Amino acid sequence: MIREQIEAREAEYLSPFAVLSSASRGRERPEEPDSVRTLFQRDRDRIIHLCVAFRRLSQKTQVFIASTQDHFRTRLSHTLEVAQIARTGAKALRLNEDLVEAIALGHDVGHTPFGHAGEDALDVVYSRYDPGARFAHHIHSLRVLEHLERDGAGLNLSWEVRQGILEHSKSMADLALDLETTQTSSLEAMLVRISDRIAYVNHDLDDALRAGLIAPDQLPRPVVAVLGERHGERVGRMVQDLIAHSVDRPRLGMSPALLEATDALKNFLMERVYQSEWMRLEARKAQRIVETLFEIYMESAEAFTRDVAQGQPADTYSTEDRARLVCDYVAGMTDRFAREKYLGFVLPSGVPSFE
Repeated sequence: MIREQIEAREAEYLSPFAVLSSASRGRERPEEPDSVRTLFQRDRDRIIHLCVAFRRLSQKTQVFIASTQDHFRTRLSHTLEVAQIARTGAKALRLNEDLVEAIALGHDVGHTPFGHAGEDALDVVYSRYDPGARFAHHIHSLRVLEHLERDGAGLNLSWEVRQGILEHSKSMADLALDLETTQTSSLEAMLVRISDRIAYVNHDLDDALRAGLIAPDQLPRPVVAVLGERHGERVGRMVQDLIAHSVDRPRLGMSPALLEATDALKNFLMERVYQSEWMRLEARKAQRIVETLFEIYMESAEAFTRDVAQGQPADTYSTEDRARLVCDYVAGMTDRFAREKYLGFVLPSGVPSFE
């Protein structure tokens, strides 16, 4: 079979530190192998073809709410950039490209509307109704893929893909510290983790420049000196440095100079973009939408039964179970859908739209 030929080529060609498709820990529910595709190829294909949460990423904010600007990154374009960077690294390092791509494509399917502003708001409001509960997008991504997709059946992905998705998030920790201290389940998982950082510090900078939030001459000169003036140049230098310091090694690494510049760029974006007054104002607006929707669905039995529980009466659920369902529903909303639901709840029906 073709799959067996591919698995044999993997065993012959891939790095001794790579994960072989034939050596996977498998799926929670065993399945017959495909005649053509390896396990990780099938996982990648399931995310692309079957995962409706993946498709909704095209209408979810990365950093800049994209409703008035067609060229800002969305959560989907971010995902594709992460996958491209990770595959480039995997090919050069002789890691399993299919595993890397599957992790990268699935890593953000649990993200909320309105980016991290929505995530923060959902975490806060969810815990009001269930004090023991928290929301984090990387954990929710796994929940989406395991329990919510396909009417609750999930996609039955391999252990390596699910674990890599769970391990991708590092918050805003310095990359230098993360590379030194973090142990992931595979080098493929770590590669996606690093590629996520490389992607977003570069494309968020590009979008911030496009938005006029910062000007090119405001970039830290030491960062420019190391990483370059142009977007492609900066991405290329980070990826090339990662490859050069990771070939045939059991851990991934980067040079001190590139790590320092990458972390300095992340800190610059934190100060001038992510925590800027303009961004905080926009985030508060988005957070108000998320919190209001959550509260309405928790307090209104009619709204909960109609939108969230699909006809099941609200009084058949405990507060915690109801909050879990509301969290899943709100987290799955696109920016557009959340905005429409919010306006439908807070504005009288006769108010005209001038859009």
